[in-house]
Amino acid sequence: MPKSKRSKVVSLTKVPKKTREHKNALLGEIQQSAEKWKYCWLFEVGAMRNTHLKTVRNLWRDSARIFYGKAAVMAKALGNTPEEEHQPGLHKLAEACHLSLVIPSNSYIIHQKIKGQVGLLFTDTGPQEVRNIASRTVTLPVGPVMRLYSDPPETFPHNEEPQLRKLGLSTMLIRGIPTLQTSHKICDKGKALTSEQAQLLKLIGEKMVVFRVGLKARWDSETGVVTQVESGVVPAEEEDEE
Repeated sequence: MPKSKRSKVVSLTKVPKKTREHKNALLGEIQQSAEKWKYCWLFEVGAMRNTHLKTVRNLWRDSARIFYGKAAVMAKALGNTPEEEHQPGLHKLAEACHLSLVIPSNSYIIHQKIKGQVGLLFTDTGPQEVRNIASRTVTLPVGPVMRLYSDPPETFPHNEEPQLRKLGLSTMLIRGIPTLQTSHKICDKGKALTSEQAQLLKLIGEKMVVFRVGLKARWDSETGVVTQVESGVVPAEEEDEE
């Protein structure tokens, strides 16, 4: 039959399938980066936003190389076994590509399969500088501790006062309201955030970043040691804060 000459709808969102040559080139680039950079961080994103990942790439453009793709491809590039690993110790990082760490309150570690994609960040920057960094100084004033995300801001309920104290606030209950007798600096601009500081910022509604990734593990090229990062997983609902 002759071909139809009717107008056809062509989807502009259709992405051509990646070829084997493209995948082999990616494997080679990852392996070259393992030879060039001192550290390799494995990270996971809660709900992927490509525009935000581009922002992260731009921030690290001069001091790191970032790859993001299927966990199986990342693991293959690193080497799944001691015999296949491209550099000493990388097979342990490849194992982490397939596992997500969940650490319950009873301190047992449960491994779960990762579904989807993971990222690799190669850099010479020291571990302390790669963690969450405060984008500004935050100080709580004297008086009731307020939830800033409410409109208008509202005070914390009395039953949450113990949690605020546990996170470092020297509060006391005045008429049933958690109150500060002196001002309290939560964080300093440019310094790494502790887990307590990050939790406190989240509770009061102070937004520090637009996009966050969860660091899962770090490989050191000098020692071949892979270090697990307990706070690796970023839930999808916590990934966008602004």
